[in-house]
Amino acid sequence: MTITEQRSRDAIELVISGRLDTSTSPELENKLKQITGQAQTLYLNMQNIEYISSSGLRAVLLAHKLMLPSGGKMIIKSPSSFCSQVLAATGMDSILNIE
Repeated sequence: MTITEQRSRDAIELVISGRLDTSTSPELENKLKQITGQAQTLYLNMQNIEYISSSGLRAVLLAHKLMLPSGGKMIIKSPSSFCSQVLAATGMDSILNIE
């Protein structure tokens, strides 16, 4: 998995590529904790996610929860087909903001 960070004035976009699973989700969780409070909007660009496991879903939920206390929001941007299927199957597509 690779994570690329792009910043604008009031937003951070993390472009995530590869597999988001048990072995890689801690890296995303650490990155999310580092950037908490630095932007009003956090975009998780998941266009290049090949696979996402329950650990990966937990990391995505963490992103959502970390943004709430500051009044910010997390948006999943361009989820891959596989990622969209997993979000729909778990019902997370009705909880999270997806563009």
